[in-house]
Amino acid sequence: MRQEDIWDGDAAARYDTPGTGMFAPEVLGPTVDRLAELAGGGRALEFAIGTGRVAVPLAERGVPVTGIELSRPMIDQLRTKVDETTIPVIVGDMASVRAPGTYTLVYLVYNTISNLLTQAEQIACFRNAARHLSPGGRIVIELGVPELRKLPPGQQAAVFHVEPGYIGLDTYDVLRQHLVSHHFTFDESGRARLSRSPHRYIWPAELDLMAQVAGFELESRHADWAGAEFTAESGSHVSVYRLPPHR
Repeated sequence: MRQEDIWDGDAAARYDTPGTGMFAPEVLGPTVDRLAELAGGGRALEFAIGTGRVAVPLAERGVPVTGIELSRPMIDQLRTKVDETTIPVIVGDMASVRAPGTYTLVYLVYNTISNLLTQAEQIACFRNAARHLSPGGRIVIELGVPELRKLPPGQQAAVFHVEPGYIGLDTYDVLRQHLVSHHFTFDESGRARLSRSPHRYIWPAELDLMAQVAGFELESRHADWAGAEFTAESGSHVSVYRLPPHR
């Protein structure tokens, strides 16, 4: 499963859910508030900008946003909201492609870095972020904590979410540190649609080491965008890394 095949025209058309799920005001509000604060009046670069779920409201807050995105259908969906002048997007791999200019903030939301399926690619992503940042600049990563405690011996799958019309479960390959997320959605007739996405999961300590290799230091880690304390029971984290002010 290649990322460019997963995020095709059909996925792009179904991605946006205005007002609900990831697009709910209680989700987007704290995210945009925190990113605007961390940008500090400078420019922001979003790796894997997608359809602009976060970038569009962040730009509306007055933060200049540029994006990098591998999927052309996702960019096409973004273009139904804003033009190239408002939010420029460079087509390519976030681990290697270069956007013009310098930024005070690079951000990856909602498990995006785990779409890179090797440790080497994930480290390259940090290094690419560092190349784009001015001294003292920050990278922000929102990432789930691997739920391996849910797996009893011999079991390879765990349900991570259930709600009317939707079931989500992950299957794990603990040898390669991979998982595949399976998303089952049901229409009113009861028929199911399956979509899947592969990930390489990352423990917080490993993420910190990747950041260190690329020249970053951990500045803060919270359980969510609103600043809740990160604990052993937290299911995800928002981690902020910063480059030294002088390089």
